[in-house]
Formats: sequence, structure tokens, C-alpha cells
Amino acid sequence: MNAQLITGDLAATEADVSPATIRKWVQLGHLEAAGRQGRRSMYRLEDVFAAERCVRRAARAKA
Repeated sequence: MNAQLITGDLAATEADVSPATIRKWVQLGHLEAAGRQGRRSMYRLEDVFAAERCVRRAARAKA
């Protein structure tokens, strides 16, 4: 089954974070682009949600 790829802006909307947060997750290694469309990085929605869970879990562990 092929997952549909979405842009960083749409990924941010779905995860209720800013597009800068999506870029930060990529920079920190929590999220990896699944492809490209021109210059835009494309992501799998399930990967975005997995990154969100990972980051939020780590934040709770620090608190």
C-alpha cells in the first residue's frame, strides 16, 4: 500500500504545529522526507504523527 505524500505545510496543519516545527523535526532527525516534489519535501502523514508522538513523549519525560 502506497501512502500519500503531503507537503510540510499540510503536515504542520495536521500535527497542529508550525511549518518551522516540521523543519526542526527534520533537522533533529525525528522526521525524514519520503520524497520531493520540485524543491518541496514531501512527508508521509503517519511519519509526521510518529515524530510528534516521539517529541511529545521526550518533552513529558523531561518535565
